Order: sequence, then structure tokens, then C-alpha cells
Amino acid sequence: MTFEKRGGIPAEIRADADGIKVEGYAAVFGEETDIGGMFREVIQRGAFVDAIGRDDVVFLINHDGLPLARTRSGTLKLTEDAHGLKIETTLDPDDPDVKSISGKMKRGDLDKMSFAFYPDLQEWDEEGETPLRTIKKASLHDVSIVTSPAYDGTEIALRSLEASRADRGPARYLKKEILLRQLEQAAQKYE
Repeated sequence: MTFEKRGGIPAEIRADADGIKVEGYAAVFGEETDIGGMFREVIQRGAFVDAIGRDDVVFLINHDGLPLARTRSGTLKLTEDAHGLKIETTLDPDDPDVKSISGKMKRGDLDKMSFAFYPDLQEWDEEGETPLRTIKKASLHDVSIVTSPAYDGTEIALRSLEASRADRGPARYLKKEILLRQLEQAAQKYE
């Protein structure tokens, strides 16, 4: 199963004697996000309660490479509050991967947060012009510091939308069938 990625939230980065502290929100609750013009998405408060403490989540650069920190080793702390999914870590300044990004982080060139997830429980509302997906429960794969928010998960999200429609029977509106064709064409661009 392919995981989905979302992000674009600024991170706070500070250097001190212990290392490079990174703190921020990888996900914000209750804020509607446009996913490439194909659908809207909102993360429901409580979506990560089960994942925190259960999932071994790694802290990556752009959702790739060796982990800079991880929950299993205790070097990455995840909490959920009223605002969203908060991350806290202190990176090792002697780690070669950290050295390669620390200047970029301090300058603000690399300062956005993102998260990769599997939707465990989701709800689709297709009443409006653009479908709305509410993520009610999710498993976490990683949290990342990213150069720009990525919506590479659009293709898998499209499959989730198609599966949801199949569960309810044929699409009710021609407009939605046209939207589905447009989504498929857009997804092909990213394959």
C-alpha cells in the first residue's frame, strides 16, 4: 500500500548546545486543504491518537532517505493537541545528513513540515462541486521537513475516492464522472 503525503506547515528550528531542535506541526486539524484541485481534505481532531505510541514514525528530509530521528528510539516525540499533530526532536549536529541540511534550515530555505500517512478511516462528501474527504483515523509513516509541500499522494487518494464511489454504487451526477476523468488525467502526469 502506498502512503499519502501532506504538508506545508512551517517548523521552528533552533540550535543550542544539545543539537538542532526542530518543533512544529506536521498536520493541522480542522483546516480544509485543496488537494491539487481534485478534492478537498480535512484532518479531524483525534485522527492520530491511535498512531501515536503504536506506529514507529521516522523523521525524514522530503519523505526520503535515512531517518534523522524516530519514535521507537525516543529521539522523535509526537503529540496531538487541539491544533494538530506536533513533532519535537533534537537532531545530532555531528550526523552527516543533519550537517547537509542545517544551514538550509537555519536560513529558512528548508522550513516546512509534512507527514505521510495511510487513511485508516475516511469519509467522503460529494455534495458540493469538489468532493471533501475527512480523515478520521490515520496510521503514520513519517514526518518530514520539506522544501515545498508535496501532493504526491494524489494518485492513491484518487484510488480511495474511486473505492468509496464503488462502495455506494454508480456516480449520481455526470459532473462527477467528468471530474473523475480529469483526476485520472492529472494523476497520469505524476506517474
